Amino acid sequence: MALKATVFKVAIQIADMDRGYYQDHQLTLAQHPSETDERMMVRLLAFAMNASDSLTFSKGLCVDDEPELWDKSLSDEINLWVEFGQSDEKWLRKACGRAKQVQLITYGGRSVPIWWKQNEATLERYDNLTIWNIPEEAVKAMGQLVGRNMALQFNICEGQIWISDNDNSVLVEPELLKGLQE
Repeated sequence: MALKATVFKVAIQIADMDRGYYQDHQLTLAQHPSETDERMMVRLLAFAMNASDSLTFSKGLCVDDEPELWDKSLSDEINLWVEFGQSDEKWLRKACGRAKQVQLITYGGRSVPIWWKQNEATLERYDNLTIWNIPEEAVKAMGQLVGRNMALQFNICEGQIWISDNDNSVLVEPELLKGLQE
């Protein structure tokens, strides 16, 4: 019998001083049976970093030709395609050809520098690709915030992201590997 996804209800408040974006969102996240709590929180972090009224989670791991998070226009153009992990160049080339902007969020700890060293030269040619690395300590700390019903605040200022619930807070300082520093 196939395992089913675990459903999480998440209320988030975003105060993004860097972009001037202040909004509340009610989200339903489906965690694939093979997905860890930490990876799910990285997806939620990416949502907060790019939040807009049109940003949505797709069917994700279940669909091969869609990102897990995207922002589509009313005319069905993909404005933003967000991938997670250490994607291969072929997949990122496809994403860069289909979307105006592509973000890759890496979070693999010590394996990220090895992956980056192997792929940096090849990925430099994609002008619409931005790559962020989330430090391993922050990923582990975000995993501690997981609950079936979450109420989280994301405060973003000068590249730092504070994630808080009623009892705890986590500082996340994403490292820009590739892309324009705003």
